[in-house]
Parts: sequence; C-alpha cells; structure tokens
Amino acid sequence: MPLASSPRPVAVVGPTATGKSELAMQLAVELGGELINADALQLYRGMDIGTAKTPVSERRGIGHHLLDVLDVTETASVATYQQQARTVVEELLARGVTPVLVGGSGLYIQAVLDELNFPGTDPEVRARWEQELHEHGAAALHRRLAELDPPAAESILPSNGRRVVRALEVIEITGKRFSANLPAPGPPRYGAVMVGLDRPIAELDERVDARVARMFDAGLLHEVRRLERAGLRRGRTASRALGYQQVLTELDGAGDMSMAAAETAKLTRRFVRKQRSWFRRDRRIHWFSATRQGPTGQELTGQVRALLDT
Repeated sequence: MPLASSPRPVAVVGPTATGKSELAMQLAVELGGELINADALQLYRGMDIGTAKTPVSERRGIGHHLLDVLDVTETASVATYQQQARTVVEELLARGVTPVLVGGSGLYIQAVLDELNFPGTDPEVRARWEQELHEHGAAALHRRLAELDPPAAESILPSNGRRVVRALEVIEITGKRFSANLPAPGPPRYGAVMVGLDRPIAELDERVDARVARMFDAGLLHEVRRLERAGLRRGRTASRALGYQQVLTELDGAGDMSMAAAETAKLTRRFVRKQRSWFRRDRRIHWFSATRQGPTGQELTGQVRALLDT
C-alpha cells in the first residue's frame, strides 16, 4: 500500500550478490514505488545474463527505469546518468510514487543524492592518457594515480582503465585531486533514506561463485557472441565488464570457458571487497544483514518503513 504522506526516495545499496534487487522490489510493492537502476552495466541493452538483470517476467509488474538505455558501443557517463536519474526521481515524486534506487555502483548513487559536479573534458589530454593506457596498461596508470591522489585510487579498481584515465585527465585539467570532486556527504538529496544490505564475506564469496556458475550455465557465452556481432568489442565500457571481458579473452585464445568463469569469479570477489569499502565509508547508510539467519524480506521492508516514518 502506498504511503499516505509525501513519498521519500529509498536507495538500496551494497555489494554484489547481497540480494538488493529482491529487497528493492519488495519495497516497491510495499511503498507503492518504482525502481531506478543504479548499476552502470545494467544500462546496456542485451547485457542481461552477465549483469544478473532481473528478467521482465520476474519484475512483478513494477515500473523499472534506466534499464536498457544504451547500446554496447556507447560509453556510460555518470554525468548523463545523474541528469536522467534525477529527472525520473522528480517525476515519480510529483506523481506521489516512491523512487527506489537500487544498485552497487556507488558513484552513480552518489551522483543522484549528493551535489556531485563533473569537470569538463579535454580531448587532447584524454587522448594522451588513453595512449598511455594502451601502451602501459591499466595497472601502471593506477599506480600513477595512487601517487597523485590516493583516495581516488582507493575508490577505483586497478583494472578499470577508463575511470583511471578519467581521474588522471581531471587532475591534469584542474590541477586538483580527482577526489576533491567527491564532496563530504551531507543530507541526501530529496530526503532519501539510504539502506545498505550486506552479508559475511565468506557467504558473499559463496554466492558470487554460485552466481557466476549460473551465468555461464544460462548462456553467457552465447550472449557475448550475440553482443559481439552488435559491436561489443568497440564498447569502451561494456567490453570491459566482468564476465564479458573474460569471455572475449578466451574467445581470442584457448576458448576455455571454465577458465573464463574462474577468472570472472575471482575478479568479482575482489570487486565485492571494493564495493564494501566504498559503501562503508558513508555514515548515512542504515545497514541490514541479509545473511541466511537474518531477517526475512518482509521484516526488512518493515524496518525500512520505520526509517521512512522518522
């Protein structure tokens, strides 16, 4: 049943494989809400299996926004996402509908709820750093970033060459640390309530391994081959996504999908730890345990409702 008073957004955040999507859909049902995707890779059309996108048949008739809005050849932009997501939030609020943001892309959540500004770009500077990336690799540029801006390096995976390049570009253009553009969190925009879902790390590792196995069993290889025909290899963001990059690498080599699955699981477990570190720094998040022995989905939604009423 929808809330009687004016709705407030809810952001459901946390590491991969905690169960955020299930909680977000239950909240949408209970609060009369609609979901807004805050996972950078679920923006892409056709990247369904490898991003664990909820199938249409399982969305329970709930409105979903900012899913399947990019081709795999396009580059995801957090600045564009900020504009689009805020537009959706404001439209839902105007209709008396609770916006439920859900995803593990911390910067995307922050872009919606914080006064996050995005410096411009310089094509020449960007091209020079991209050439450095091509010649020396993402890890080498990440070490350079760690020297110039340790907080930024801590928040960006060493394998994420695109974001490392962007951080180095901003540092060169502005003469300031890239992390200086990440403001100290204040009250979330729109009076949003931020809910974090987590599990013990051993349980998360187990769930990640099981999820990756399901993805390959469900046909991730066929999905990658189909997207390859649609230009996946030209996509600067999509082609480097966990799972997709590993399959492409094996297609170029021995074609051993068991190796691709093992590498995907290993890197996803590492990514989960980065996500936990990112979100745990935000003191505004109300954390809940999703462990097997934890509260039921109904109990969790009741606890979130109580937060919204305070």
